Amino acid sequence: MKLPLLLLGFAARALGDAAYTFHCFSILISGAWESRWTESKHNSDYGKFVLSAGKFYGDPEKDKGIQTSQDAKFYARSVKFEPFSNEDQTLVIQFTVKHEQNIDCGGGYIKLFPGDLNQEDMYGDSPYYIMFGPDICGPGTKKVHVIFSYKGKNHLINKDVRCKDDEYTHLYTLIVRPDNTYEVKIDNKKVESGNIENDWDMLPPKQVKDPNAKKPEDWDDREKIDDPDDVKPEDWEKPEHIADPDAKKPDDWDDEMDGEWEPPMIQNPEYQGEWKPRQIDNPTYKGKWVHPEIDNPEYTPAPKLYMYENIGVLGLDLWQVKSGTVFDNFLITNNEKYAEDFGNQTWGVTKDTEKKMKEKQDEEDKRIEEEEEKTKSEDQEEEEEDEEAEKEEEQEVESDTQAKARDEL
Repeated sequence: MKLPLLLLGFAARALGDAAYTFHCFSILISGAWESRWTESKHNSDYGKFVLSAGKFYGDPEKDKGIQTSQDAKFYARSVKFEPFSNEDQTLVIQFTVKHEQNIDCGGGYIKLFPGDLNQEDMYGDSPYYIMFGPDICGPGTKKVHVIFSYKGKNHLINKDVRCKDDEYTHLYTLIVRPDNTYEVKIDNKKVESGNIENDWDMLPPKQVKDPNAKKPEDWDDREKIDDPDDVKPEDWEKPEHIADPDAKKPDDWDDEMDGEWEPPMIQNPEYQGEWKPRQIDNPTYKGKWVHPEIDNPEYTPAPKLYMYENIGVLGLDLWQVKSGTVFDNFLITNNEKYAEDFGNQTWGVTKDTEKKMKEKQDEEDKRIEEEEEKTKSEDQEEEEEDEEAEKEEEQEVESDTQAKARDEL
């Protein structure tokens, strides 16, 4: 169901046949979106968002979102809601992105800010809690950003989470749980998961190398050694290059003029390379020495890495070289099941129809292109025929002129 732009607090909301009671902020786009989304004035030349379903869609109304409309621009717009803390509860962030312009370089992510953000001064360095969503730039960067802020520093995930890079609408979901685990979903399918402490470098390591431990001087970590009984063969030494035995001094070679003739050098077929003794197992090998580790005195457990005290603003703060991205179906909730159902009944309802419309457009574009190529080819053939006919006519005129001249003679 397409709702007007709204914020839902602690409430029960019906979705299909099910009812849910939980903390939920649903930010769907309608014609009144500009009154709720504040544009930053930090710079004077930010790109403009427009209300649009794009060039292809599953439903012309349900699929309307805010679309980037100007190339090579920064965009900065945000929406405020009642601040809350996700302490002791799951946080789910979800939205849809459609890069219908076949984006070459630009962001498709959102940022979650503290409730005290000055929205009119929001810019790239404004402190945020979470940055999440796709980022594409050339063939080398096609990732899903999952960045958490901790103690004033932004921490990127240590894993490579690949984003979708086609032109269709995709559903992006981040789940952050109070047990410090997380999950990333694309199109309601899990693509990554794990533990926040393990997958971000927010905390010092639990273990560090013992500074007082040193490898014993008699520790032999050579797995193989030279065989002391192996001896280089007496006939081993052969030069790498030799004079070509088949070469002959040219008949016209003049020693006085050309200098003393020397045959060219060729690779010696008997050359065996540098001799090295064969390798045998080292009888005193003790294995690779492993530096002992001790508990890191600088490490302190942080059971609430997942938690943010004052979540209150969702922002789009990004750069795009080629515009055309459509954002829609923003959702912040603490109910994973609701988020999944919400995605299925928004993005899930229109995705197949959207794809069919795009395929139909592509077929029509291909037909038009083929007709244009055919017309161009026919025009070229006609032009060539005209040129040939004109040439033949000129030849006939010239022949007639020559014949007339002969008759006069």
